[in-house]
Amino acid sequence: MSRPLALLIHSGGFTSRQWRKLGQRLAPTYEVLAPDLIGYGEPWPPGVPFHFRLDVERLAGMLDRPADVVGHSYGGLLALQLALAAPDRVRSLALYEPVAFGVLGEADADARAALALPEYRPDAAGVDEAWLAFFVDWWNGPGAWAQLAEPTRAGFRQVAWKVYQEVSSLSADTTDRARYATITAPTLLLGGARTAMTELRTLERLAEALPHARLALFPDMGHMGPITHADTVNAAIAAHVTAPR
Repeated sequence: MSRPLALLIHSGGFTSRQWRKLGQRLAPTYEVLAPDLIGYGEPWPPGVPFHFRLDVERLAGMLDRPADVVGHSYGGLLALQLALAAPDRVRSLALYEPVAFGVLGEADADARAALALPEYRPDAAGVDEAWLAFFVDWWNGPGAWAQLAEPTRAGFRQVAWKVYQEVSSLSADTTDRARYATITAPTLLLGGARTAMTELRTLERLAEALPHARLALFPDMGHMGPITHADTVNAAIAAHVTAPR
């Protein structure tokens, strides 16, 4: 008999290495699948359009049986979309700040207005460093981009166009609360109290919409909690994933 399967989906701008410690934690009892998303490895060509549905389709094709699915940020949105596209392949969901902004309704006009993106102006290599700085600072506060280690900034530059396309397609997504309410998988929603207001509102709306969801906020964390507080976040995810169903 095969072991249960866990699918770990990384955040935009990072790689599957983000979930290395969680994968090690689950490995004794789980078959762990932690792929790099499209464009992380072999780059997505600068200037070529991309929609997050392509990542969802690729992930769905990797699953030969139901999986416990974990995702952070963009990876959390992909996990939710996977649960909609292939519900028979999603056993449970554990999501840290999924960027499912389509759940924001008319009462959330302020949260939606904060999603306005600057124009992307690429250089010869397809990189707009000003846009990357805006993106990182939006999530983590003014000056966050400048404070990143140079190897981390270099990694973002390598995937800049793909990240921009991810953000553009998810920002325009209209998957609403009624659609997400059809997801029946047990869902753990996690977030940091220090994250962006738009994301806090998104978590609240998802918790209202998903019929089997539980929301937990960590008071000392921001959007990058799975990286800055990996042990704490991983423990919460592992407890949910391994809970008896």
